[in-house]
Amino acid sequence: MTEIAPARQKKLFNQVLLLALFTVFYNLIEGLISIYFGLKDETLTLFGFGADSFVETISAIGVTHMIYRIQRNPDSHKGSFEVTALKITGWCFYVLALILLVSAVYNVIEGHQPTSTLAGVIIALISILSMWLLVYLKIKLGKELNSDPVIADARCNLVCIYMSVILLVSSALWWLFKIPYIDAIGSLGLVYFSIQEGREAHQKAKGIECCSC
Repeated sequence: MTEIAPARQKKLFNQVLLLALFTVFYNLIEGLISIYFGLKDETLTLFGFGADSFVETISAIGVTHMIYRIQRNPDSHKGSFEVTALKITGWCFYVLALILLVSAVYNVIEGHQPTSTLAGVIIALISILSMWLLVYLKIKLGKELNSDPVIADARCNLVCIYMSVILLVSSALWWLFKIPYIDAIGSLGLVYFSIQEGREAHQKAKGIECCSC
């Protein structure tokens, strides 16, 4: 591996830390907006997407702590804070998956449909572009730092892009063609990824490094 000058390494880690903080605040704002319009437009997929953003906020806080820890001591291991954040994240994903599954079944039985999904289309497009740029920058910095944890975190952000694509497809199909139950089907896609992320968070809390994405 190429040695990095200490000053350059510090600068790169500061940039990674800023990206991690940006991820925290971005997910928080995205969650608030998505849940608001999800409730307003009665679209389950957008509501679930917003709830997922809040869970991702908890995960991003843990990642921010990890970056700070590695910057101070590259050879250190997960502390109690990171392990607790991973466990909370994992259980939150499981609870979210259960809520979305029950809600999707209820909406199908009741024949409930969204009043509008235009907000979902707009939010999904913004999210895809933002997350793609974030993943690109994190991988670029991670490679320059020769840091596997930074690169792994970047690749796990791809799940956010996958979820955004699900939101975009389900919202666009309803907005353009009013396809029945497409909103419920879209929420089931979020259920799948929530379960995957929940399992991954618990595995990481146990020290099993993985990235199902």
